[in-house]
Amino acid sequence: MMLAGGKTFLAINVIQPQLGQSARGMATLKAISMRLKSVKNIQKITQSMKMVSAAKYSRAERDLRKARGFGEGAKSFYERAEVSAPEKGESNKLIVAITSDRGLCGAVHTSVAKFIRAELGTDATNTQVVCVGDKSRNILQRMYGKNIAVVANEVGRKPPTFLDASKVALETAKQDFSVGKIVYNKFKSVVSYKTTELPLFSAAAVESAPKLNVYDSLDSEVIKSYMEFSLASLLFYTMKESACSEQSSRMTAMDNASKNAGEMIDKLTLTFNRTRQAVITRELIEIISGSAALE
Repeated sequence: MMLAGGKTFLAINVIQPQLGQSARGMATLKAISMRLKSVKNIQKITQSMKMVSAAKYSRAERDLRKARGFGEGAKSFYERAEVSAPEKGESNKLIVAITSDRGLCGAVHTSVAKFIRAELGTDATNTQVVCVGDKSRNILQRMYGKNIAVVANEVGRKPPTFLDASKVALETAKQDFSVGKIVYNKFKSVVSYKTTELPLFSAAAVESAPKLNVYDSLDSEVIKSYMEFSLASLLFYTMKESACSEQSSRMTAMDNASKNAGEMIDKLTLTFNRTRQAVITRELIEIISGSAALE
């Protein structure tokens, strides 16, 4: 293309690819901006969940102190009466998994499922599992679906009550077992818990306890009634322990997630500023180059 003065204008051929680079730079800026906005929204959610979990944890810890009497009282009866498991030949086992329906709380539910999978891995033939909460059911049903006898859902949305424990105890008592255990997370501190088990015994094992005569007037009907109450008490206690562990773990997990989001926001902000500076510099170079070509 010829211009006045006999000069050849080649600016079109030079500027066009640079405009393409500028467009790519703007597209990159838009992608970084969208990513940055998304991470900031996630950080707001995790911070809100941390605050909610902190409030729920405080209540769960208070409730746990009151519920420990139920568990300690039931355990002391079995210890003083020296109730023991029957011989290995009578191995109808029952395992109660204490979890909930909610996630985003670290490895609280996974640790319970792993504990039970280790038990089922040795001999799962005569073992039945009662899953309290959908999380344990979802993990165990892949390999041990046939061993799951009862599933209690809608757990974890509200603090567990003795009525909830009684419903689970009623279904648990219907299972035919000679020895069993409750697997749950025992609360230790705000940043730690331990996956623990509590033994469960059948009425026949209690009636054959060597030191049962320490307690007066214990006929079969009284023992049966007490077994129902002690089972509900142990479940209530373990559900409170697990709920407190879950809330503390969720609070810690959301705190870590908020910190990670903050670090990502800093990195994305730095990348966004550098990319924007590069785009501005490139545009200035294009303007100067175009002006020089027109001279």
